[in-house]
Amino acid sequence: MSKKRLLGAHTIFGGRSAVRTRLRGINTVRKTLSDGSTATYYYHRATGRRIQGEPATPAFLLSYAEAEKLSRERLNGTFNGLIRAYTLSPEFAKRASSTQKEYRRMLTKAEAAFGDMPIAALEDPRVRQDFLSWRAKVARDSGEREADNRLTVISAMLSWAIENGRIFRNNVSGFKRLHKSNRSDMIWLPEHVAAFMKVAPIEMQRALILALHTGQRQGDLLRLTWPNYDGQFVTLKQGKGGRQVSIPCTAALRGMLDNMDRSSVVILSTKTGLSYKSDYFKARWADASKAAGIEGLHFHDLRGTAVTMLAEAGCTHMEIASITGHSLKSVATILDRYLARTRTLATGAMTKFENAKSTEFANRLQTEDRPAPRANKKV
Repeated sequence: MSKKRLLGAHTIFGGRSAVRTRLRGINTVRKTLSDGSTATYYYHRATGRRIQGEPATPAFLLSYAEAEKLSRERLNGTFNGLIRAYTLSPEFAKRASSTQKEYRRMLTKAEAAFGDMPIAALEDPRVRQDFLSWRAKVARDSGEREADNRLTVISAMLSWAIENGRIFRNNVSGFKRLHKSNRSDMIWLPEHVAAFMKVAPIEMQRALILALHTGQRQGDLLRLTWPNYDGQFVTLKQGKGGRQVSIPCTAALRGMLDNMDRSSVVILSTKTGLSYKSDYFKARWADASKAAGIEGLHFHDLRGTAVTMLAEAGCTHMEIASITGHSLKSVATILDRYLARTRTLATGAMTKFENAKSTEFANRLQTEDRPAPRANKKV
């Protein structure tokens, strides 16, 4: 009888100083021997080679290093090798941790189809058809959005490879997406917010208020700690892009934060004061939305809603960007999509139209019923 466990990062403590070495890609296999005792064996995942010796011993580290060297030699010049180089690159490390996790997941899926492909084949324009055919299969099995996303990640990796001189062209770039997503009407209207606040647990209510009044992403809000709030500003470094933003708090936001218990390190915590795991928070949010009868709206839509509200309040694109951390181009794109759903700006614009001196002539226009002109009779 055996028990197999895959370790993403194997931690070894050696000697009294507990020197920590993180070794990735090790399979731990425990076997029950005929005499009833248990033996533990370690294997290098990529090569399948058994790692000799016991953890924390020189023999173990040497055996692991030899297996890693063999793995690199096997991967050199292949699609798998390119994945390895990309995911270990400084550029990849700068991506948000959630993005890294999702990229690794999708690249792992691609390994099964293209792992042994020589890098040289990526230079051949005909390889585009191979990737598109693979995407078509993924679309049938896992949906068009997942298929598009996997190809997008591959394209991002190939663009990185060009930048780093590993290949000279990206034959996947510019592909036409299968999935059409239009969330132009996906903003939280006042009736949605009222319905949510009426039934949601206090923890979810706080999350909604914080999102509406800051325009930040879910991951950044869940990481906020009390030192991020000084009584006037919420200051944070965004996980995506690393931009530093300092957001003046509205009276409503200050009122909420100043009256909250601070026994937890993080601002948004569970009932027991623990930090939220992303999946658990999403599940709690979905439960509250369902109880409120809200369908089709996500937490992320609060970010676009905040941008829209700032625009409706008369903020310029630059002012909005200083709060939310978007680029000016992104602010314009969001407003192009989301403002179609709200009448606030349109109502304000027509009020100005009615009261402006320059439009008096148009506002005085009235219809008058006149008889139709008589036609001239020919003699």
